[in-house]
Amino acid sequence: MNALSEIYSALIPALGFAFLSTGFCQDIPSTIREAANQPVTALEATLLDEIVVTAPLERTLFEQAQSASVLTGEKLQLAMEPTLGQTLARQPGVSSSYFGPVASRPVIRGLEGDRIRVLQNGLNTIDAAGTSVDHAVSFDVSNVTSLEVVRGPATLLYGSNAIGGVVNAVDNRIPMERLDGLHGNLGGRYSSVDNGYGGNVMVEGGDGPIAFHFEGFSRMAEDLAIPGNALSERYRQQTGDPGSEGRLPGSNLRSEGFSGGLSYIEEWGFMGASLTTFHTNYASPAEQGISIDMEQVRLDVRGAFYEPLPLIKEINYRFAWSDYAHTEFEGAEEGTIFKNEGYDGRVEVKHEKIAGMEGVLGFQTDGSDFAAQGEEAFLPTVFTRSNSAFIFEELPFGPVRLQLGARYDHITVESQDSDNPAFGAGLGRAFDNFSGSLGAVYNPTEDYAIALSATYAERTPTYQELFANGAHIATGVFEAGDVGLGVEHSIGIDLNVRKRTGWVTGSIGGYYNRFSDYIGLFPTGALDAGSGLPIVEYRATDAEFIGAELETSVRLLHPLTDKPVPFEQTNLNLEFRADVVRARDLRTGAPLPRIPPFHLTSAIAYQRGALGARLEGVYAAPQDRTSAGELPTDSYFMVNAAITYSLFKGPVSWDFYVKGVNLSDAEAREHTSFLKDRAPLGGRGFVAGVKMTF
Repeated sequence: MNALSEIYSALIPALGFAFLSTGFCQDIPSTIREAANQPVTALEATLLDEIVVTAPLERTLFEQAQSASVLTGEKLQLAMEPTLGQTLARQPGVSSSYFGPVASRPVIRGLEGDRIRVLQNGLNTIDAAGTSVDHAVSFDVSNVTSLEVVRGPATLLYGSNAIGGVVNAVDNRIPMERLDGLHGNLGGRYSSVDNGYGGNVMVEGGDGPIAFHFEGFSRMAEDLAIPGNALSERYRQQTGDPGSEGRLPGSNLRSEGFSGGLSYIEEWGFMGASLTTFHTNYASPAEQGISIDMEQVRLDVRGAFYEPLPLIKEINYRFAWSDYAHTEFEGAEEGTIFKNEGYDGRVEVKHEKIAGMEGVLGFQTDGSDFAAQGEEAFLPTVFTRSNSAFIFEELPFGPVRLQLGARYDHITVESQDSDNPAFGAGLGRAFDNFSGSLGAVYNPTEDYAIALSATYAERTPTYQELFANGAHIATGVFEAGDVGLGVEHSIGIDLNVRKRTGWVTGSIGGYYNRFSDYIGLFPTGALDAGSGLPIVEYRATDAEFIGAELETSVRLLHPLTDKPVPFEQTNLNLEFRADVVRARDLRTGAPLPRIPPFHLTSAIAYQRGALGARLEGVYAAPQDRTSAGELPTDSYFMVNAAITYSLFKGPVSWDFYVKGVNLSDAEAREHTSFLKDRAPLGGRGFVAGVKMTF
């Protein structure tokens, strides 16, 4: 009850503030079709009516039983940061693992790392980002058309790695529809806080059944400007380290990548393939003189057959193969090398309504051959294989739609021969996982939805949790795995209420997750004799996560309706987003480490035709609910602003934007980061960008 009362006391004032003074979720039009001064349906611009591609039947956010968010269009452009984690960090329930501005993954409802499945067009990224917080995700967000976040267990479709949630980056590398003529966009941006430059290009087109897609990007940045010292005052007092003023050492990067795709498209379906290369070189703020040079080559194949058989609506298939490697340099000297060669493939069969039920059956297979070589290799060579089958069905009963499904996974993890016998060479484990979900969406009226879902999920321990045995410099600890760890079990309940038209729109929800044999990284109190680092071990405990999320909009001039509104209509809106989570070890009662504090974002936004303006405040509460060996984190309040303008000249549109970031020059640290006391967020700066679409 203590956790419940804390959440209640934190959220209720925020709710009152939200419904009195906040909200905005309507985009400025950014396509040529919308730009022709045609009436725009306001309802189509809301978050609740975005299609969720990761949903089994591609339902809208309003129709989903599970909580989700979609970033697309101008919202994505204004949120865009060099890393995936920072780009999504202001979404409800999402934080960032922030390993400086060059490497961060999303943290969803306090869960991170391998518990969050990061996907490209529904398939695994097949990199090394999940093994360490200093490893960047192997794609850039420049040419992504949308980012989807599914909060809570998504193991039904994407396996045990999705026990905390899913992030899916969607693009059009493999065209799925015919393209007539030539289309594309060209973009560029500059950020003052890191003297960063970025540019991206996308060109696609077709003739008859043949369609092609090409895209590329380049990005570079210097060390990040910060307010004050890189080290927190608590850390300086504890260690005596004076730190550095004004800049975050080891936060520079250079990245580039290219992708080309080709498709053959007919009425019966399509088939296509794409080849992608990605390269980045970035420094590490964890240790001076350390840099990482990473390369990936990725092949994707995708296709579909429409109505191939009676009662079969669609058969679609996807396959990805990746060859990934990165080298950690100490100055100019080559250090540890990480490699991961793997694949991910899935087939989904969508059927027509049978006995009132519509759904999908599927099969997925994926594998990886991971290897680490060098003095700081804390992991052995490991082969991982997984084969899975899943089913999802939806059954309507008047105003109620039931959504139910199940998944079975067979997973093997094998440690291969190694020069270090401590890695357990030749050891292997096999696991059989089962996950199931039951959800209901009730529509008391066409504008309201009440969604309730219950999920049982199982997660296999990763090769890192099983076989790690060595100094991990990025996190400053000696990691010790346990080859005897068992399957992690989770039972979760998620309740969400949504409203999509009227003066006030949005959603509010709460959730509860109970873990049995939750695998965490816990201090032992001992020091490793060789490295001098504190020894931490992976072990299982029981844990609970309880939290709430709110996203709402208040329209001060016009209600949101499902009828066309003039393009030149003036809108003045207030926006509010908030989330809070409490997590604790049920065996000891202690808080779990790196749990995000209460977050609140409020904004006022103006829009008239092609012109938009936005002013927002971002508040993070102090976090003093800390685990053993973890320092508290102070609160922060940042002020951001943006001006956008769209210009249309015949077949070409121009989107301009200028953002003021952290105008209050606040010292801000993410409690979810291993480096929170050594790597703050950036200081005051601005970002200017332009995008041409033709």
